[in-house]
Amino acid sequence: MSEKFDSDKAPDPVGAYPHARKVGNLLFLSGVGPREKGSKDIPGVTLDAEGNVTAHDIEAQCHSVFKNVKHVLEASGSSWDDMVDVTVFLTDMKGDFKKYNEIYAEYFKDNQPCRTTIEISSLPTPIAIELKVIATV
Repeated sequence: MSEKFDSDKAPDPVGAYPHARKVGNLLFLSGVGPREKGSKDIPGVTLDAEGNVTAHDIEAQCHSVFKNVKHVLEASGSSWDDMVDVTVFLTDMKGDFKKYNEIYAEYFKDNQPCRTTIEISSLPTPIAIELKVIATV
């Protein structure tokens, strides 16, 4: 048996899925990006007239995605300190990893879940980072 959760503070999903699903004492978050709730704006993203990314600021996106993850965890009865596994998707490993890794270390200095970082060619919206999280409840 499982239970679905959605946060009223995190951006709406871009498809037919919940923000999180609880199974037993584990919470599985759907991919969370840095988009802003109720807005088409993405922190740290500059788009041209056709909607193509012309520049991105990984620092702004990291802070925003971590904020969104926190919102989903809290809406689901969990917390930042309850994360046990994080998969991070970056669209520019070479250009963004160093800064992302520095910011990650600030947020995860106390709780240090297992982590995997993967470079992918794109994400469903014009973002440069997305997190997939497993936490306890």
